[in-house]
Amino acid sequence: MLKSGKKYVQEHYWSHLLAKIILGIYSACLILIFYYSCIQMTLAIAYVKNRKKRKLEKIPLFDSKNAPKVTIQLPMYNEMYVAERIIETAAAFDYPRDKFQIQVLDDSTDETKDIIAAKVADLAATGLNIQHIHRIDRTGYKAGALDDAMDRVQGEFIAIFDADFVPDKDFLIRTMPYFKEGIGVVQSRWGHLNKNYSLLTELQAFGLNGHFAIEQGGRNASGHFINFNGTAGIWRKTCIEEAGGWEHDTLTEDLDLSYRAQMRGWKFKYLEDVESPAELPITMSALKSQQHRWMKGGAECFIKMWKSLITFPGVKFSDRIHGFAHLFNSSVFVFILILSILSLFVLHIKDSFSDLNWFIQFGAFFIASTLFLSFYYWHSWRDKKGPFLNDLFRFIGRFIQFLTVSMALSLSNAVAVIEGYLGIKSSFVRTPKFNVLIKTEFKGNKYDKKSLSLINILEGLLMLVFGFTAVQRAVYGDLGMVPFHLMLTCGYGIIFFSTLKENRSQG
Repeated sequence: MLKSGKKYVQEHYWSHLLAKIILGIYSACLILIFYYSCIQMTLAIAYVKNRKKRKLEKIPLFDSKNAPKVTIQLPMYNEMYVAERIIETAAAFDYPRDKFQIQVLDDSTDETKDIIAAKVADLAATGLNIQHIHRIDRTGYKAGALDDAMDRVQGEFIAIFDADFVPDKDFLIRTMPYFKEGIGVVQSRWGHLNKNYSLLTELQAFGLNGHFAIEQGGRNASGHFINFNGTAGIWRKTCIEEAGGWEHDTLTEDLDLSYRAQMRGWKFKYLEDVESPAELPITMSALKSQQHRWMKGGAECFIKMWKSLITFPGVKFSDRIHGFAHLFNSSVFVFILILSILSLFVLHIKDSFSDLNWFIQFGAFFIASTLFLSFYYWHSWRDKKGPFLNDLFRFIGRFIQFLTVSMALSLSNAVAVIEGYLGIKSSFVRTPKFNVLIKTEFKGNKYDKKSLSLINILEGLLMLVFGFTAVQRAVYGDLGMVPFHLMLTCGYGIIFFSTLKENRSQG
């Protein structure tokens, strides 16, 4: 009897200790997500404060007589669906022909290289200064191609466009005048050619608009570091050289070079009013491929840059704080994944240990985080200035949809982030491009993945687990976490069934 009682006490002690550990990790994740949302909130406030000032800012005029020479770089790898379009778009830029060069940086291994060769030959025959630079060895992937071409760059400035972009012909005329002394990069805002293709593209546009309006705009307005977004921007050649050139030890070479340049004193200029339209991924596999590269690359840059960011001389303290948060951004998906999984155990702890119910107070951090993020996204949404109530109700619906899918992307994104932190290297997997604006045009894409992965299966299992938990708790009348678990159920369901549908239609 005494032995069984002692055993019970020991078991209770260890289970109580485990419960405390789980609640500690759970609470820490809530606080870290709150920290992320606070940073986004400060950027939104900075953006709102600067909005009137930006609209009153005098637009510098383009001086064609003193225009500097510009090189357009078009890095590509197996882009048969969009290669011709971007080459023709770049060739049509309104800029003095004697101050203009196009480099098509081609790493293709399929028929894309022949498509490019034919198009470049046609344009060169008209007298256009255009070169087709084809690499057999893809060392360094996109960054390697950009670096290899540097010794053949004729321009003082280098504009870079990915293959799915379709910038307006006046792009250079509108951006080049902003290159005052000390400006190393001018970055334009991404637009969306196929925003209305599906709910998936609408949600991507919602998220990207927040990044380009509020995050880039807020950081730039506050004088903090921003990043060249890999495309639709222009570099001063000497800025690239002084920052150490393109390096390919991360998957986000654009973020890496941006921070190395700004820590050395170069300034970046973000132009929200200059839009460069591009395709959004139209399949779940294409979106997740893009997200994997961005999240893993962000984590790799954090590991590479955080010590330099803290210790590099001449960097303002506020820039160090915001820069640290910027590089650490992708880690929020790790916290969301841990939080969502631990929430299942937290419900059991709530039922079993009444003395530990203090953790319920930490739910305020989640509510505050949601409100802060809604403020952040509202101002990129509201900038369209429709009827207020109509905008408000539409925003609430879209924001909930966005959070639902974003939280469910936490599994695949967290895996990417953890790989980045652990130094697990992977190849630069380009996002499949489709050249598709409406659903009736979609005939499949040979570059898009067609197989179920372990992560896809786990997403399906999480859908079932969160769905079962939400129903069970609703039946018991314990509704506190039911909305959260229903959102996770719907999010993982959307991702899982979208993947299944794509595999069937493309298989």
